[in-house]
Amino acid sequence: MTRLDAVLWDMDGTLLDSEKLWDLAIRELAGELGREMTEEIRHALIGASGPNALRILFDGLGLEPTPDALTDAGEWIERRVSDLFHGPVPWRPGAQEALAAVRAAGIPMALVTNTKRSLTEYGLNTLGRENFHASVCADEVPEGKPAPDLYLRAAQLLGVLPEHTVAIEDSPTGALSAEAAGCAVLVIPCEIAVPERPGRTFRDSLVGLTTTELQGLILERSAAS
Repeated sequence: MTRLDAVLWDMDGTLLDSEKLWDLAIRELAGELGREMTEEIRHALIGASGPNALRILFDGLGLEPTPDALTDAGEWIERRVSDLFHGPVPWRPGAQEALAAVRAAGIPMALVTNTKRSLTEYGLNTLGRENFHASVCADEVPEGKPAPDLYLRAAQLLGVLPEHTVAIEDSPTGALSAEAAGCAVLVIPCEIAVPERPGRTFRDSLVGLTTTELQGLILERSAAS
């Protein structure tokens, strides 16, 4: 278990500085629903998949999550985020260079995101589809993060074992998902802190990240097992 066969990237908050766009849309949606967003609710939403995020939002705002209300809110947020995602989305520091370094080394990559496919396509316009051998979205698996389904599916599409991959994440939800799938986990916190625990490696940013460093995460875990 000492090979690095693939790198699996989260999108929002890890490669793209798009959490700020989601933040704007979510706060506007709360206003549309006649409520005021709190920081506690907003932090609980970071990293959540669409359906889970809406349930968390409605619960936090004290609203009844009827099927019709959830559908209307989901359609509203998709329209708003689509508007915000049109055009280039800002990169996280060092992300563009890190992607280029992994690609230059010939290591397969997948994009693994809790964002639904229709919105992920806008992100891929910025990221470059040519960088990824596969992409997997929350509406394409039974359960989004923190369940392991997304990462297991990504590894399957790439034809690799999760234990031979490094997942790069920014949120507690994403880190839990990658761990549950069996990936080595590199955490680059963005909007909220991620708890430290065995098996998680932390970096302040992606600036200067090398493939040697990523390979080292596989070696470290193999040595510890």
